[in-house]
Amino acid sequence: MKILVVGLQKNARIMSATFELITAARQITDDITTVVLAGDASAVAEPLASRGGGQVVAVSNPALEFFNDEIYAKTLRELIEKYQPQLVLGSANSYGKALFARLAALVGGPMTSDATGIELDGDKLIMTRPSYGGSVIARETAEKSDKPYFVTIRPKIFTEASEGAGEITAESVSDACFEGDTVVKDVKSDSGGTKNLAEADIVVSAGRGIRGEEHVGLIKDLADSLGAAFGTSRAVVDAGWVEYATQVGQTGRTVNPKLYIAVGISGAIQHLVGMRSSQQIVAINKDKDAPIFNVANYGIVGDLFEIVPALAKKFKAELN
Repeated sequence: MKILVVGLQKNARIMSATFELITAARQITDDITTVVLAGDASAVAEPLASRGGGQVVAVSNPALEFFNDEIYAKTLRELIEKYQPQLVLGSANSYGKALFARLAALVGGPMTSDATGIELDGDKLIMTRPSYGGSVIARETAEKSDKPYFVTIRPKIFTEASEGAGEITAESVSDACFEGDTVVKDVKSDSGGTKNLAEADIVVSAGRGIRGEEHVGLIKDLADSLGAAFGTSRAVVDAGWVEYATQVGQTGRTVNPKLYIAVGISGAIQHLVGMRSSQQIVAINKDKDAPIFNVANYGIVGDLFEIVPALAKKFKAELN
C-alpha cells in the first residue's frame, strides 16, 4: 500500500504529530511519501527525511507560509493526483480536522476521523476509533477502491519516528492552487496555558472544586512544576475564572496525554469525553464517590488545597 503522509508545519517547524504519523504509516508499509507545504519548504523538510519520512515532497510558496485549509487542500489534491497514494494520513489536531474534511470532499475519497489505531489485514484497511463519548471502540474497514482513503489519527497515540533515511524532492503545482477566498496574513497563538493542550504529554486540569478564580494559580503552579499544560472543566470556564481555550471536554478540546491530573473535577460525562483516553489518569477530589474515580488509574481523596501545594513542592524538588 502506498501512503501519503501530510506533514504540517507551524512557524516553519514541523509539528511533532507528523512524526507520529510516520510511525503509524511505517507499521503498514515502507512505501511512504511525506508532503510538507511552507513558504520555504526546503528549510523545514530535512527532519522529515532524516526521521523516516521516505520520499519527502516539499512545496514552497508564500501563500503556504501560514495554514490555510482552502489553499492547502487544493495543493494536496494536485499532489495526490500525481503520486496516486491509496491512503492519506493526517493528524486529528485542529489543523488536520479542518484540512482533511475539505480535502476528502475535493478528491471524493472516503474518510475516517480521529482514529486511535490503523492496520492492514490483507487488502483491507482497518481503523479503530472511539465512539459514543469513548464508551464504544468502533472498527471501520476500507476495501480497495480507485479513490484514496483519508484518515486522521489522534495525537499522542503513536511514538514519534526518530530515524530513517529519506530523499527531499522540490515539487511544484499549478498557480491556481494558491488562489483562494481567504488570505492568512498572521497567526497568533492562544494556548491558554503553559503548553499546548493538544500536544502536551502531561495535562493538569482544574474543576469547580477549586472554588474560585483566586485559586486558579494554585493549579497552574502544579502544572508548571511538572512542565504540563493547564486545562479546565466547562464549569470553570462558564464561571468566568479562565478563558475558553483551556476547556477540556465535549464542547472544548480533546486531549490524550500520557498523564492527566484532574483536580476538583467531579467527572461529568461531558468532561470525560475529552480526556478519558489519557494513558494514566490521576484524580484529586474530596468526594470519594465522585464519578471521576471510575475512570482514574489512581485516586487521592482529600482536600486539594492541602494536597496540590504539597505535590507541587515535591515535584519542584525532584525535577529541578
